[in-house]
Amino acid sequence: MLVGKELLDKARSLSKCSEDEIARGCGYVGPSGRVLRKSYYRALVQAKGYKLRSNGPGRPGNRSSRGRQAEFKTKVHGNGNLLIGHAYTKKMGLEPGQEFRIDVRRDSGAICLLPLGGKKLEINN
Repeated sequence: MLVGKELLDKARSLSKCSEDEIARGCGYVGPSGRVLRKSYYRALVQAKGYKLRSNGPGRPGNRSSRGRQAEFKTKVHGNGNLLIGHAYTKKMGLEPGQEFRIDVRRDSGAICLLPLGGKKLEINN
């Protein structure tokens, strides 16, 4: 990710492109390929010489400075997929590439993930 004068120069050279293309060209892309707009705009403002507070408006630790909070609910998407968010996979200590067998308990309606490959799943509270 470019910063400072390099960021300004590259953004200027891509000025005929869309905002997302400029951010991509400056390296502001996450591991999933999503454009990191907020990080790009913050870096751009800092490169122009403005100082930004790290916690945003309000007191440190208030809800507005913590970002989006995880909720203990989800829904089935229109394509039939059920998503378990990053907050929960992180809390459970799951890693990319880890494999599970899905066990559906019809009597209780529970869905269980059973680790494959002998690695025991331990939940980190």
